[in-house]
Amino acid sequence: MSPILSFEDLKSQVAEGEIDTVLVCFVDMQGRLMGKRFHAGHFVAGAWEETHCCNYLLATDLEMGTPDGYASTSWERGYGDYVMKPDLATLRPVPWLDGTVMVLCDVLDHHTHEDVPHSPRAILKRQVARLADMGFDAMCATELEFFLFEKSFEEISKGGFRDLTPISGYNEDYHILQTTKEEYVMRPIRNHLWNAGLPIENSKGEAEAGQEELNIKYAAAMDTAAFHTIAKHAVKEIAWQQGHAASFLPKWHHEKVGSSSHVHQSLWKDGKPAFVDADDKLGMSALMKNYMAGLLKYAPDYTYFMAPYINSYKRFMKGTFAPTRIIWSVDNRTAGFRLCGEGTKAIRVECRIPGSDMNPYLAIAGMLAAGIAGIEEALELQPPTTGDVYKGDTGMIPGNLQAARDALHGSAMLRAAMGDDVIDHYTRAAEVEIEEFERVVTDWEIARGFERA
Repeated sequence: MSPILSFEDLKSQVAEGEIDTVLVCFVDMQGRLMGKRFHAGHFVAGAWEETHCCNYLLATDLEMGTPDGYASTSWERGYGDYVMKPDLATLRPVPWLDGTVMVLCDVLDHHTHEDVPHSPRAILKRQVARLADMGFDAMCATELEFFLFEKSFEEISKGGFRDLTPISGYNEDYHILQTTKEEYVMRPIRNHLWNAGLPIENSKGEAEAGQEELNIKYAAAMDTAAFHTIAKHAVKEIAWQQGHAASFLPKWHHEKVGSSSHVHQSLWKDGKPAFVDADDKLGMSALMKNYMAGLLKYAPDYTYFMAPYINSYKRFMKGTFAPTRIIWSVDNRTAGFRLCGEGTKAIRVECRIPGSDMNPYLAIAGMLAAGIAGIEEALELQPPTTGDVYKGDTGMIPGNLQAARDALHGSAMLRAAMGDDVIDHYTRAAEVEIEEFERVVTDWEIARGFERA
């Protein structure tokens, strides 16, 4: 990533009093930004080299609990430190926060100063490096879908997360009038992120009341994951600044359409698209066919990385534009994998399985690993499916988190690509989520059985 703010420029702006805060962040298992706020003077004086954090931060859950069962850290081992090593190539302004810049960090072992292998950034770096050794660069783009609500995070929380009211009253898919009413939220999101160096393309209304989509131009895989993470964080902060809540929960109501995060991907070689073959009927190179065959064969293995929570699987419903089957088709939004840009230099594959709750580092890493396996195994791509892909019951996406956990745990491909320790770590993360859900009594159970059971 080319820095949009050099370290020398930062030092100059700090000296002139323009910058006083540096957000020193890393990406956790859940895809959130974690870290510290440094006084900018202290950062440029020496903290730019490294700082530290507790190692439980890569063995926790959404509630910041300390569940047992992780090999990397535990109460018995005492919860020690990791090193946060700022990557100065990621230094950028944070225009929606006064006098603030941000830098992303690698997470390193405190003793060896090697990458912590289950750090999301390290996991994706490993797959990008594998492709580089093969002579390829991975180019990706993600679509961020989310809901805006009338009330703020604080109001919704105090109300027990009930009576949720979206910011609009009707399906606003591509709707200019309704999205004009939301421009006081969406315009600063687009503009601030653009000024932070993210190649924002557009925003639009999505296919439900209060649902938005933000699109960012394709980039190298590591950059794309960073753009996605920063944008998701910014959407929440900027919406909060305007008095609203923004939610990336994939399915906030069973009668509403869910939120996805489609991932577009292609491989390039020597600065040119490697998925293109002008002589092929669809414009697909043999390499692309192998890659896509790998995506399809191993989709169950990496589904956990695309759908990491109980709620993630509520989104996979027929007739909602969310896929239910691991099938590919040409420009068909009912399939789990859609061929886009047929017959052009922009030909690519869109994976429609990931939900808005995915960690982009993990999801993209899982896809790249599967694509590499497809190339290495010279897998044959079956012909595309046509028509309504919802009709049929073969090649189903894992139907719940337990099934995805089992597929992840048993994946020889991912164990070879990422390491046993990494797969065991995230298998445990899935188990923690299941255990927490199973011990809670839900509103549905009470309403269903309170009188009639």
